[in-house]
Amino acid sequence: MTIAALTPLYPWLKAAHVISMVAWMAGMFYLPRLFVYHCAVPRGTAESERFKLMERRLLKQIVNPAMIATFLFGTLLVLTPGVIDWSAGWWHVKLLGIVLMSGVHGVLVRRRRDFLHDRNTRPARYFRILNEVPTVLLVVIVVMVIVRPF
Repeated sequence: MTIAALTPLYPWLKAAHVISMVAWMAGMFYLPRLFVYHCAVPRGTAESERFKLMERRLLKQIVNPAMIATFLFGTLLVLTPGVIDWSAGWWHVKLLGIVLMSGVHGVLVRRRRDFLHDRNTRPARYFRILNEVPTVLLVVIVVMVIVRPF
């Protein structure tokens, strides 16, 4: 199903999708880095409380809204006639990348909740590794959209 009325809006939808995706990825890169630093401070200290505030604001004011906007504009792009060749394989890989990125987002939300309630048991190394996952997924997603290798 496509919506012909979206065709003249295509450049604007694409721009909005890219802008919201960049904001989402910026937060996905920064939040695990905050967790790395948060691991280094004692629980219950003013520093720990400051990290909790920064993490909440980043997630609630930037990362979550940007993810929602990315999904919204991406869906509108999918509904725009001629944007996707449904017989091509690239979009399946992109969709898998999006599902995995959403899963990482969910993991970050759960880890933030652990920090919020002073229940984090994971070391900084875990968050350093987790910090790399969105980068790898972003590379896969962008290559699928731009290069469309299959």
